[in-house]
Amino acid sequence: MPSRTAGTRRPSAVRGGGRAPAPPRPPRAAGVRRMYEQARRAWDRPLTAYYVILGAALLVTTLGLVMVYSASMITALRYDLVPSYFFRKQFFAAVLGAVLLLVASRMPVKLHRALAYPILVGAVFLMVLVQIPGIGKAVGGNQNWISLGGPFMLQPSEFGKLALILWGADLLARKQDMKLLTQWKHMLVPLVPGTFLLLGLIMLGGDMGTAIVLAAILFGLLWTAGAPTRLFVGVLAVAGTIGFLLIRTSDNRLKRFACIGATDPGGEGAPCLQAAHGIYALASGGWFGSGLGASVEKWGQLPEAHTDFIFAVTGEELGLAGTLSVLALFAALGYAGIRVAGRTEDPFVRYAAGGVTTWITAQAVINMGAVLGLLPIAGVPLPLFSYGGSALLPTMFAVGLLIAFARQDPAAKAALAMRRPGWGKRTGMRWKSMRRRVKKRPSGER
Repeated sequence: MPSRTAGTRRPSAVRGGGRAPAPPRPPRAAGVRRMYEQARRAWDRPLTAYYVILGAALLVTTLGLVMVYSASMITALRYDLVPSYFFRKQFFAAVLGAVLLLVASRMPVKLHRALAYPILVGAVFLMVLVQIPGIGKAVGGNQNWISLGGPFMLQPSEFGKLALILWGADLLARKQDMKLLTQWKHMLVPLVPGTFLLLGLIMLGGDMGTAIVLAAILFGLLWTAGAPTRLFVGVLAVAGTIGFLLIRTSDNRLKRFACIGATDPGGEGAPCLQAAHGIYALASGGWFGSGLGASVEKWGQLPEAHTDFIFAVTGEELGLAGTLSVLALFAALGYAGIRVAGRTEDPFVRYAAGGVTTWITAQAVINMGAVLGLLPIAGVPLPLFSYGGSALLPTMFAVGLLIAFARQDPAAKAALAMRRPGWGKRTGMRWKSMRRRVKKRPSGER
């Protein structure tokens, strides 16, 4: 028998032949895991997507109102207007948009589907009117506006985005019910020709940025519908070829591509003036910015400070913390929209939610990418944030769509019903007793 080594002890035996208990986890690791589990359970609750969509949209819109007022004061004074001129118009549009959001969030899905064709016909009609001399107005070199009298203008192409989503979702949902989406011709026709009609009307006015967003919505619908990779790549190749030809044949669009990452603004009227000063505004903001109203670039160096480049003024006045907050709100809104699209069994809800999410996130990426110098300046506003009632109204209606879809989830319906005043007292005991009586159904039975 070998002798035991001095100073060592044999582990004490555990009753029952089991192993010795593991040492307790450090308090910090246990706390992090507990927080993670709590966050995961909170995200899995039925009403999480509903509250995230509503909260993120309202926060972005409210912060946008603040930044519109700050970024537009100097522009208003330059035109001999009161400093709050643009803010008042944006606030009025936000109030109307809030009404549209509330109405859309309370409408049933059947009514949304019924509105698809009227909204499409109305949008096409208005986009045709834009091209009629004397009715359509040109702003910034693009003829895509209709004057409503006085200072109010309407951009019909913004409503074309909403029309494409509702019409495309209804079309794909009906074809899925008839089991036709397995054939590529039914997936493409008439969705792709109808989208090209809208794109043609938009490009007649020269609005390349809105056309890119509309193409992104088309790809989002096809992706949500489960288009095969070959079909998806084919449509993307055709759209890319058309876009390349449109860019190649326009000096203005070529100059915008040449300004990607530009840091030298050049002289007055130089093509990269806006891109370079947008970078200057972001770079001078630091971590927490110079403070609300303290932007220097909005005093004339940065064109379109309250519309397309409001994100640059936000970075200058609120710093990296402000821009990351805006980015986080859009990320939360997009993720919640994906959750709504992924958890529903209604094909129309899936396609419409996917289209709205693609619209908002793609347009936000295009706008922020242009301000950061990573993408060419496309001339599209930051959704819910930039100045412009024509862009704000349909976007808030689209957010109302997402809220309505989030409310349609059966678990969310039950959770909302339980929060009604007095509902639990009247039916709580009955609901519990009914749950005990319900037998489990097979997994494939509805």
